[in-house]
Amino acid sequence: MGRSIADPPAGTMNGMQLETGDRVALLVPGSEAYLDAVISLLVRGVVPIPLDPRLTSHERDRILADLDPARVVTDDAALAALCTGWAPGDVPLARPMHVTSGTTGTPKGVWSGVLTLDRARALVAEEQELWGFAAEDVNLVLSPLYHSAPLRFAMGTLLAGGRVVVPGPFDADRVTAAITTERPTTMFCVPTHLQRLFEHWDACGTPDLSSFRLVAHAGAPCPEPLKRRLIETFRPGSTWEFYGSTEGQFTACRSEEWLARPGTVGRARPGRTLRVDPDGLIWCRVPEHARFEYYGAPEKTAAAWRHTPEGEEFTVGDLGRIDEDGYLYLDGRREDLVITGGVNVYPAEVENAIAAHPGVTDVAVYGVPDDRWGQRVVAAVVGTATPDELDRWCRERLAPPKRPKEYHVLDELPRTATGKVLRRALSARA
Repeated sequence: MGRSIADPPAGTMNGMQLETGDRVALLVPGSEAYLDAVISLLVRGVVPIPLDPRLTSHERDRILADLDPARVVTDDAALAALCTGWAPGDVPLARPMHVTSGTTGTPKGVWSGVLTLDRARALVAEEQELWGFAAEDVNLVLSPLYHSAPLRFAMGTLLAGGRVVVPGPFDADRVTAAITTERPTTMFCVPTHLQRLFEHWDACGTPDLSSFRLVAHAGAPCPEPLKRRLIETFRPGSTWEFYGSTEGQFTACRSEEWLARPGTVGRARPGRTLRVDPDGLIWCRVPEHARFEYYGAPEKTAAAWRHTPEGEEFTVGDLGRIDEDGYLYLDGRREDLVITGGVNVYPAEVENAIAAHPGVTDVAVYGVPDDRWGQRVVAAVVGTATPDELDRWCRERLAPPKRPKEYHVLDELPRTATGKVLRRALSARA
């Protein structure tokens, strides 16, 4: 076992004075050094804020203004200065603070603070017990490490003494080569990754996949034909789906369970209890080490949590139903959320950016089905601005996943009698 940390003192990290509970924003691409820095921070009780390095200056300034980071890291040299050394068995004393926009379109940090040593150990143990992380594991990273799921899988592997392979931005040929040379045992992916890999393998041949013991997917609904091919392609018992959010994890489901109950996302993870209220809203009760708040947004925190006689539970606004055996089925994601390639895009944030254009008088952003990405972002606009002008405008203000792929200029937006935009009517036009 590595060293135990009860009350980590304030100290320097290669000359950078950081206090317990401080936040450090990371705006650099994922790498082995990135993972080293994240764990180096966490074992000292310093909280990394993983952010998309492609954020525009507008987005970055707006997000960081509310998070008050002690450091903002934008280059490899500053990243290296955070790496102070740690060993497998060391205990991260916090969760990374990932940012979620929520339905308001205003990005907020999901904050769990600095954990007690007992709760920190429970957090690590929960992941290791569920996913079986071990020193023999080799985790192949397909998604950007600023996302919560790939970062969790990579960290769990390293903390157990395993190895992580980060081939860079997703490329089916590069991933296939890594599978052949590195012989990974685990990987997390989104359905878009699977679709692109299978297309590549159909054209170039399927590599030897026998090294994999765990292939987990989440982040977006998985079409049934794609799910069945996943199960047929990888070793029996090796494929899983889970349902969760930036705020917390709800379920885990082995594919063999899905075959018996097509469409389910599984039962509650150990230590959690799921409930669906009369309106279909999904609520989850979690252990103390999994609690969170929205940093600097007490009203949003209060709206997410509810007190019950059994304990505190939270919701992220998703709808579903639970069968008699406790298996959860999703009936819909948050009302306006667009999930494109496994990335959550909140229309309100995109609308705010477009509405600032002087040639726009009204705007609505929504998702439409897309064979490759699951959904693509589309904007309906009222005003004098042209699609080309709006495209240039958004390229300066929004990261690539948030930029609309289409612009439709309308005379007016369809609305209800109370003024709410009828997004379903807009998406039906596509």
